[in-house]
Amino acid sequence: MLSVDLDAFVAVHSREWMRLEQLVSARGALTGAEADELLDLYQRCATHLSEVRSTTPDPSVVADLSSLLARSRARAGGARTTTWRDAVGFFTATFPAALYRTRRWWLWVLAANVVVAFALGAWFVANPHFESSLATPSEIDQLVNHDFADYYSEYAAGSFAFKVWTNNAWVTALCLAFGILGFPVIYLLWQNIANVAVIGALMWNHDRADVFFGLILPHGLLELTAVFVAAGVGLRVFWAWVEPGPRSRLDAVSREARSAMTVALGLVVVLFVSGVVEAFVTPSALPTWARIGIGVFVEALFLTYVFTLGRYAVRRGETGDVAAGDQSASAPTRA
Repeated sequence: MLSVDLDAFVAVHSREWMRLEQLVSARGALTGAEADELLDLYQRCATHLSEVRSTTPDPSVVADLSSLLARSRARAGGARTTTWRDAVGFFTATFPAALYRTRRWWLWVLAANVVVAFALGAWFVANPHFESSLATPSEIDQLVNHDFADYYSEYAAGSFAFKVWTNNAWVTALCLAFGILGFPVIYLLWQNIANVAVIGALMWNHDRADVFFGLILPHGLLELTAVFVAAGVGLRVFWAWVEPGPRSRLDAVSREARSAMTVALGLVVVLFVSGVVEAFVTPSALPTWARIGIGVFVEALFLTYVFTLGRYAVRRGETGDVAAGDQSASAPTRA
């Protein structure tokens, strides 16, 4: 009878299943011998499941073996849940290493944008008659005397921080997402920096430069740095596609794209800090020098973070890429 055959089958192979269960549930890393044993038992168990399904498809046995195989595959493939140790490792090694390794790209982007911003601003200051092509005199008066400053106190600080955070995260995400295409990143940077330059020139021409710099610098230093980092890393992905070097084009782009995802995750926290500064420090009653000082301080912290932890991580061999075991999912196989 089928039931007798199934009972006999379970009795014959139950020891192997129990041993596989022990290996899957073991804490810590497996030894080399245990890992080999796990792979061997995994393959045997997969064969057993196939036999049960084809001859005596008992639902409970099929479910138990399927669950055991799934957990075995995860253990053999290195799958694991995220822990506090993973988070600490990400922010002390993986993320700073990705930033440091791509530093030349985003530092050049930062420098180029600063030069363009001041050049555009100086041109608009030297040619104030172009204001009439941008807006009417009443609209400009409203902007420089009310709208620019009111923007930072229009909403409650908590909701404003969230609004700023999500908006900036969206801009950086676009820079990273369009990085492979190259030119959209340059267009986004141009829009962003031209907007800042024009508003700065308008504020300067109307003797409101102190208000402009007093409100833009506390949060803008870190915020714009995050945008420039995203743009630089995105362009690095584009360049890996254009000039892959000794690696294949697919391998080069894949590596830089994975590193870009590391940067994207880390910048979420950087932009959160920038959003908090913009919501709680920028519109505060602190003196202008104190607010700008806080902005300089958080920017200095970020750069110190990159050029200390990032440099040390790269020297240890970190690249900012995901762990080798997490780069692809594959069924365990015998070497």
